[in-house]
Amino acid sequence: MEVGRGSFGSKIGVVLATAGSAVGLGNVWRFPYTAGENGGAAFILIYIGCIMLLGIPGMVSEFIVGRHAQANAAKAYDVLSNGRPWKFVGYLGILTSTIILGFYAVVAGWCLQYLFASIAGQINGDAEYVKNYFVSFSSDPLKPTLWGVAFILITHFVIVRGVRHGIEKASKLLMPILFILLLILVVASCMLPGALGGIRFLLHPDFSKLSSSVMLEALGQAFFSLSLGTACLCTYASYFTKDTNLLRSASQIAVIDTLIAVLSGLMIFPAAFSVGVNPDSGPSLIFITLPNVFQQAFSAIPALGYVVSIMFYALLVFAALTSTISMHEIGTAFFTEEFELPRKKSAWVQTIVAGIICVFCSLSVGAYSDLQLMGFSLMDFCDRLTANFLLPLGAMLACLFVGWYIPKQVVRDEFTNEGALRGRLFGVFLFAVRIVCPICITLIFLHQLGIV
Repeated sequence: MEVGRGSFGSKIGVVLATAGSAVGLGNVWRFPYTAGENGGAAFILIYIGCIMLLGIPGMVSEFIVGRHAQANAAKAYDVLSNGRPWKFVGYLGILTSTIILGFYAVVAGWCLQYLFASIAGQINGDAEYVKNYFVSFSSDPLKPTLWGVAFILITHFVIVRGVRHGIEKASKLLMPILFILLLILVVASCMLPGALGGIRFLLHPDFSKLSSSVMLEALGQAFFSLSLGTACLCTYASYFTKDTNLLRSASQIAVIDTLIAVLSGLMIFPAAFSVGVNPDSGPSLIFITLPNVFQQAFSAIPALGYVVSIMFYALLVFAALTSTISMHEIGTAFFTEEFELPRKKSAWVQTIVAGIICVFCSLSVGAYSDLQLMGFSLMDFCDRLTANFLLPLGAMLACLFVGWYIPKQVVRDEFTNEGALRGRLFGVFLFAVRIVCPICITLIFLHQLGIV
């Protein structure tokens, strides 16, 4: 256990831990399908542009708040605003991340169960069997709930070990393993007969599909993929050392996140096209479509299909875990510093709160579908509440706070590490945070609501 406030012990630890917070299930089940359906490489180019316009400036702005204050998100905004109402931006991020942790753990628990089911050979069968297996499991009143809570407990036991010995150590282990598994699966998928169709679906540039709607999809993908608005970036940055290059770190994290998303597409689509399956997105892709795809694609060598299935769900578990670790840490840091609790007790408070949310969200999409709010299952309600309102609001306020409220010299000092870096892009960054990012976030908010 660490004594006092922790910090990351290496530059690679900073990048891997923060990239781990960004890399998650959305990289696998949302980005590839969205890219393939909306112009392939043309969409990816637009997406990269959105990362540069919104993603990197947004990340750096939250880094500045966290590292300057060296405190949890609530305290960080309080310190920099001198007790003004801006401090509630930090509370908003903590609330948002806790809700997300609760319902995200439900799906992460499904991944964990499917990993064990793959090892036991329980999801081998035809397409109808695989579909019925998922329906039966997800509607069970007990099993999915227990797996979700188990996932939060696994996250808890990483968090209680502290920043350097828990979060950083886990990230240094999980991220390389995740990347190696992904590369192996990409190679296996791309070597299948007929795989070229899947590669073309993802990477062939079709500029005729580009439209204002597609560009807004790319903007939204860039926003949600990088953990903006959750207070995660602010919290992790509070553990950065003063010589961490914020702009370089944000750029490296964006590159890793994008690379894993593209590689995920190269893992999924060649295998799907090789057996003539039309890939979709969301939970149905990874729990219904892909188990069937792997069985058909590797039917000539069943043992290889067995290993591929295990590796795939291990990859998902690791991707989900790096995300839940970051979300758990936000609340843990808050309870530790604001209520002066030992880290272990703070972690238990966050685990219990997230666990309660997880239980009710799991039941709402399973055995107790009448657990609803405003006509949505509790899980869908939490998803919509955070994605449509809380995340855009939190990110918008963070950009306005850094761009317009914090003294310009403070922002410059953090951007340039007190003058140690030349900071030639500071003017570009400040313009992006003040003008470009708020406009982009407003467009995302309106697009999520179906207004534009």
